[in-house]
Amino acid sequence: MTTPDLSRKVQQLDNDVHEIYGMLHRIAGTQQRHGNRLDEIGAKVEEHDARFDAIDARLETMDTRFDSLDARLDTMDTRFDTLDARLDMMDTRFDTMDTRFDTMDTRFDTLDTKLDRVIEIVSGPGTN
Repeated sequence: MTTPDLSRKVQQLDNDVHEIYGMLHRIAGTQQRHGNRLDEIGAKVEEHDARFDAIDARLETMDTRFDSLDARLDTMDTRFDTLDARLDMMDTRFDTMDTRFDTMDTRFDTLDTKLDRVIEIVSGPGTN
């Protein structure tokens, strides 16, 4: 290789090295901006995490309240079942009494018919 070729090659390599350093400098700037943006995103994630923790705590409180209401409703349901059973027993008793009253009513109708005949016989055939 001749000196001018060597000089040109060295000059080209020097230009390439300067270009590479320029590229590295731009890459470092981009990395710095990305790092800053990642820090901002990390801060937002921390804020969201805190908000989710607060929402989770509120939901836990609501869940506890709903469990309490559910227990109270179960107690009321048991009480209503007891009342329903008592009312069913009363309904059965009333049905029995109704049957007995129907039987008595039939007996009284029979007695009323017999009494009407007796009165008719005692009063005589021509009086009403």
